[in-house]
Amino acid sequence: MKIGILGLQGCCVPHERKFAALGVDCCRVVFPEDLTGIDGLVMPGGESSTMLKAATPGLWSAVGDFAEARPIWGVCAGCILLARQVDNPSQQSLGLMSIDVRRNAYGSQNDSFIDDLELNLTAVVHIEAIFIRAPQIMQVDDDVKVLGSHGGHPVMVESRRHLATTFHPELHESMAVHEYFTGKVGRHSDG
Repeated sequence: MKIGILGLQGCCVPHERKFAALGVDCCRVVFPEDLTGIDGLVMPGGESSTMLKAATPGLWSAVGDFAEARPIWGVCAGCILLARQVDNPSQQSLGLMSIDVRRNAYGSQNDSFIDDLELNLTAVVHIEAIFIRAPQIMQVDDDVKVLGSHGGHPVMVESRRHLATTFHPELHESMAVHEYFTGKVGRHSDG
């Protein structure tokens, strides 16, 4: 198994460390051809509008094609990029999940916070979730399963083969969410 991490901007190294601890090979994805030979893709936290501007020619089209066959996990900014609709302010997104997202919904960088979460993964897991200028998932369609909520809003969702979190599991000691995504990738690779 090999998992790519979108390397345009943002929080890549902590994801690489988590996957390495799980014995999973990683590589950075910057160009469309970097998607060849990987089984899953993480779009990390960072600044979604910067990622949109920094994308190499053909990358978003290639990610869209990749998403038809392989799992993608969007973390914070990556969640915004996966969304169907984005506001506060509105911006382009890939529309790969039936979710509507509000950017920076909790406020500025100074309003970032940590709180306890219960996640319904393969078992119920309790973690401390780190929210940094986090988006809120405002609406989900029936094809989206909510795996965790905070303050009445979904914060971890999955749809078909894709996963999105509005918090940063890579910054906490728990391996649960990375294990969950690795399991999704493995199940999909096995057919």
